[in-house]
Amino acid sequence: MPKKQLSGIIISNKMQKTAIVKVERIKEHPKYKRRYKVYKKYKAHTEGGPTYKIGDRVVIEECRPISKEKRWKVIKKV
Repeated sequence: MPKKQLSGIIISNKMQKTAIVKVERIKEHPKYKRRYKVYKKYKAHTEGGPTYKIGDRVVIEECRPISKEKRWKVIKKV
């Protein structure tokens, strides 16, 4: 089974080896059919590789649990 990949924007990189990525998706209201944006923040592992700055658009991929809240890692910058 392939691992999930999400695309989002880095909103914080103040931690060592960790970035917070905000992922946006569009939901539709079940009754009124209006579409609206929903945001979720993920903590992603960023060891090695290039340094990521706030505002960078990145792709994150699910992985094994690295810490209590980190279950994603940054794959590449888009």
